[in-house]
Amino acid sequence: MIKIFCDKKEKDLVNFWNHMVFHPTNSIEDPWGQQHLDKLAEDKAVQIVRIYSMFEESVTLGENGELQYDFTMNDLRIDELLKRGFTPYIGYAFFPGFLSAEQDESIISHRYKNNLLYRSYMTDYSKWEEMCRVYTQHIVDRYGLDTVSKWYLHCYNEPDLKHFFYWNAPSYRERAAEYCKMYEAFVNGLNAVSEKLMIGGVALSEGTTHFEFLEYFLNFVKEKNLKLDFLSYHSYGTGPKGMIEGTKPLNVKGAINNTMMVKRIAKLCGFGDVPTVCDEWGACTEGYLGTDTCSGFIFRENEIYAAYFAKMLTLYDEMGLYDPQLICMSGSHGLKVDFGGHRNFFTKNFYPKPIFNAYVLAAKLGSEKLYHYAELDCEDVSIMPTKHADGHMSILLCYADDAFTRYLKPLSVDVTFAGITGKYTVTGWRIDADHANAIRKFKELGQPAEPTEEQKAAIREFGALKPEDLGTVDPENPVFELKMENNATLLLEIEAI
Repeated sequence: MIKIFCDKKEKDLVNFWNHMVFHPTNSIEDPWGQQHLDKLAEDKAVQIVRIYSMFEESVTLGENGELQYDFTMNDLRIDELLKRGFTPYIGYAFFPGFLSAEQDESIISHRYKNNLLYRSYMTDYSKWEEMCRVYTQHIVDRYGLDTVSKWYLHCYNEPDLKHFFYWNAPSYRERAAEYCKMYEAFVNGLNAVSEKLMIGGVALSEGTTHFEFLEYFLNFVKEKNLKLDFLSYHSYGTGPKGMIEGTKPLNVKGAINNTMMVKRIAKLCGFGDVPTVCDEWGACTEGYLGTDTCSGFIFRENEIYAAYFAKMLTLYDEMGLYDPQLICMSGSHGLKVDFGGHRNFFTKNFYPKPIFNAYVLAAKLGSEKLYHYAELDCEDVSIMPTKHADGHMSILLCYADDAFTRYLKPLSVDVTFAGITGKYTVTGWRIDADHANAIRKFKELGQPAEPTEEQKAAIREFGALKPEDLGTVDPENPVFELKMENNATLLLEIEAI
């Protein structure tokens, strides 16, 4: 039995979960990027969207060594986010080639649309400071200080990884020292525009020395008394190596260690009161890799990832971990097949995945958490009961093993709504193997590589969320029976008649 106390608020809730990294940034202007953003906005699945400033394409060097700027594409991208109601979260990255200490082609990464990522350190941080200042002044002039001061503005991305910064640093200390120069110049540039801006770093990865890197960075910030409004980090439950070798299998608790360690180091260094932001999370790293690399990545395509997200959300709430969580969708472009195990909300043919549907359901949760308790014969049910300002209630439930390895038999449970004063309808939304799960229909149709329009429509329709009328409750009959299948994610909406 699950008992929800509909008239007893446990605490206020701020949505920390409906946020994302939209990647690549320069796909915002593409038809497929527009299609993604339209659907995310239509279904209210996302609030904060993280992008890059992309200085590598907007800043050039003039004949006399002066910096020249063209923010046309940056403005277009931010405009596209704002007109759909998203809040931008901007990573000041990456730097143009003329600032790179090394020009060797072998250490340059070719990104989407052949944008170049220089993996060295910078030769002139004064120029970096200038471009940060000019860019910030530009967006403040264009969008207004009141608006931009609500955005997260952070310095660079995963500078602790050689893939992104100072690839041949002798040690983490040398790499951290160079990043600290970058961060100080970044702070100076933004402060020159306004001290009301919300700025931070370090967008830390999960590399082998990232905790030591973080300690070095925080000690530097403290010594220099630099502005740090938030501390950003990345958190992934596992990686392909751990999944393949079985040393770190998929588990909803996998990312908590990294989160808690970041907070512990922040407190150790005197930054325990500084807000932390997980501006990149995922159940597993390497969004560009698919099932051809790791067969276990099939979880990204089916009901398991939806259940993972729902269980993580409720677990973080129980632990009081309210950092904004931005899921990374870095596997969204260049898709060659549908359901290839990449990290994205939609497939090649734009079929919605269960993880997207889970975000749509989670967006329906209210601003107050209600008291509840459960008397069950298993520990595999997660519950998040909430209430909205208008009085209707939304309750997120998940029925899954934390490691998603055990098959759970179908479960029937009585749900009691205590404290209701009138008659209410109960509507259910369900994600499981047989509901809102496009890959199921895709397999039934023989996994067509070139589906007909009729097949596409059938897969898309099967993958869509559909409401179920689950009856009514009232003070005389406040109980109804709920049935859940293995790896199920459900949302109940209770509305007064």
